[in-house]
Amino acid sequence: MASALGQSVIASPLSRTRFTSSVFPSKYVLPLHRSSKMQVKCKAEGEDKDDLLSQLKPSSIKISSRPEDVLSFIGPGPERINGRLAMIGFVSAIAVEIFTGQDLFTQIANGGYMWFVRTSILFVVASLIPFAQGVGPGAKSDSFWNPDAEVWNGRAAMVGLVALAITEFIKGGALL
Repeated sequence: MASALGQSVIASPLSRTRFTSSVFPSKYVLPLHRSSKMQVKCKAEGEDKDDLLSQLKPSSIKISSRPEDVLSFIGPGPERINGRLAMIGFVSAIAVEIFTGQDLFTQIANGGYMWFVRTSILFVVASLIPFAQGVGPGAKSDSFWNPDAEVWNGRAAMVGLVALAITEFIKGGALL
């Protein structure tokens, strides 16, 4: 770490300040001169811009169907699966609360945990089947129901479920 600190101090534009001259003698500090005349430009030769863009479209990207790729931290599986489970959990928690008057924690204590586990297993398996077949979430659609809307609805349901649990805990009972 000391060498990184020393390198950053030596290479900084403030390398000739009183601090650095007291820490590093001037014979060890190189003067930095910047030239505003030097410009670097890069252009691909022989390739068309449209050809490059067509290679980057989601339809041309192959989705890996290996479970470790699908379920990795940056893979398509975890957020979609957690979002789907949160959507079902939020809607079912509100519905049961409306019909029975039980708060979320009472629902879980009265056997709701096993229903959650069974539903989770079913939806995780159902969510992994398309990924196992190589069908990814990259399909774009201009309609109201599209993969991006599912991700945002899942995020909202995750926040809503946590907010419901915190609100009921603070309130000490059912929200409705």
